[in-house]
Amino acid sequence: MNYGLRSICFLGSLVVMGATGCDFRAPEFHLNMVQMVSDATPTPVEYQEQIANVLGGMFGDPDEPFALPETGLDIRRLKMAAGPAWTDQKGAAFGLYRQHCSHCHGIDGDGMGPTALFLNPYPRDYRQGVYKFKSTYNPAKPTDEDLHRVLVNGIPGSAMPSFSLLPSAEVEALVEYVKYLSFRGQMETALTNYVYNDLGEEEVTDENGDPVLDDEGEPVTKLIPLDPENDPEQQEVIKELLAEIVDGWNEANEQIIVPAEDAIPTDVSDMKKFAESAAKGRELFYGTRANCMKCHGPTGLGDGQQDDYDIWNKAHLQFLESVAEDPGEGEIAQDRTEVAESLFPVRNAIPRNLRKGIYRGGNRRIDLFWRIYAGIAGSPMPGSGPASPGAQGTLTEEEMWNIVDYVLSLPYENASQPQRALPINTELVN
Repeated sequence: MNYGLRSICFLGSLVVMGATGCDFRAPEFHLNMVQMVSDATPTPVEYQEQIANVLGGMFGDPDEPFALPETGLDIRRLKMAAGPAWTDQKGAAFGLYRQHCSHCHGIDGDGMGPTALFLNPYPRDYRQGVYKFKSTYNPAKPTDEDLHRVLVNGIPGSAMPSFSLLPSAEVEALVEYVKYLSFRGQMETALTNYVYNDLGEEEVTDENGDPVLDDEGEPVTKLIPLDPENDPEQQEVIKELLAEIVDGWNEANEQIIVPAEDAIPTDVSDMKKFAESAAKGRELFYGTRANCMKCHGPTGLGDGQQDDYDIWNKAHLQFLESVAEDPGEGEIAQDRTEVAESLFPVRNAIPRNLRKGIYRGGNRRIDLFWRIYAGIAGSPMPGSGPASPGAQGTLTEEEMWNIVDYVLSLPYENASQPQRALPINTELVN
């Protein structure tokens, strides 16, 4: 049984070189190798090839994307965003993702494009379908409007620029392509879990149905192939896996957090009322119920707890620790070490310095309310509101609006003893 990485990579190289010659290599999607070699018994290369084949059949490749009708993705928009960048005679732009996004987010949407290593924070990895800045409950997917808003506004305080000058059709095409990369990444994870948990090995039998034995009298085994084209049962499983992914995205509009009107402070232009609301927010900020001070620090400089990680860095940290503890043996150890060496340095999740008045998810009151209500998905920032409709939250909506007002006042509040951020990744923060 072959667990190596080199054979699948080399096979891909031969196919491309044979088709195009040695001077050009068409972009191709790559598997999430951290996922494939996550422990000392990694996904066999046979399964890696089969997973890649299934994904290719379901989603195509970076130059020729494909989407099954069940996904609801607009293939016309995908074709605008995919492929090399060019403009037709009428001025219509194509290859938008390659032109505007891939240098940071990567061809795969893994957040590891050519410039990504030099950016802080690292660009988003789309493959898990987890997005920080959205209007929905924490576990829910973002709406199309959420993704559109991030593209148009950019993310202040990060390298993510605004694309507000792009025509709306191009922005919509990029939104669709980002979703496409998430669908593909989530499907890869689902297929990997499926081959681990439901397929695996089976005994080889002869024409009489008796087990075939090896020289030592032990049953000979073989991998159950991932071959939905010839296995109706696997076809149904894959349809169900895809439907679960699509349903999560389709339900996003039903998961939007809509604040109760009677909890919203009535007149924020009234400075007296705003000051009263901010004063209540200050008590909550430093109190044990909201406990914002724990991470954002006693003066709001972001110098509280700084030793936690977002889910992307945490996954890499856990993998690196796993390799250090038990790299495996022989070829497996070499493969796991190669993947570990390919990763970017792990970074802590640094809490926001609220005194700068720079809010990555937007500076509207509703933007801050969503951050406090739902938290920031994928990050250590917890939510103070219910995790889902009908659940119980830590704070009332009125209290969350009070914190919003206090946060908005922080850039103008005198710190009693101004401090610099603590010396953890400070060169990345300031």
